[in-house]
Amino acid sequence: MSVRKLWLGLALALVALTLGSYATARADQLVMFEQVGCPYCAAWNRDIGPTYNSTDEGKHAPLRRVDLHAQRPADLQSIKGVIYTPTFVLMHCGNEVARITGYSGAELFWELLDVDMQKLRAEPPCKG
Repeated sequence: MSVRKLWLGLALALVALTLGSYATARADQLVMFEQVGCPYCAAWNRDIGPTYNSTDEGKHAPLRRVDLHAQRPADLQSIKGVIYTPTFVLMHCGNEVARITGYSGAELFWELLDVDMQKLRAEPPCKG
């Protein structure tokens, strides 16, 4: 392989990584902070997890799971005060729009998420 092709490949990989992290930070998403052994996380995973991404809400704000005790990804460093699991943070343009702390059943979760999705849809488009 020529040096020129190697440099081109490295440059393309760097661009892909940069755009990938930028897209993650910019996209609407529902971030679920969870931890091993959390019975409320397990209940959410049982009740809602299998179908969430196929719902209108899941298509608009796909689920992103984050372990509460793992190092926080760089694009989620702005989220503060998460101490209980599950905590659901609705993100737009890399910023928190709304938060649901805990899980008390499917009906309440969907009601709270509906209110939060209205807030999300009222946000202006992401810039730059």
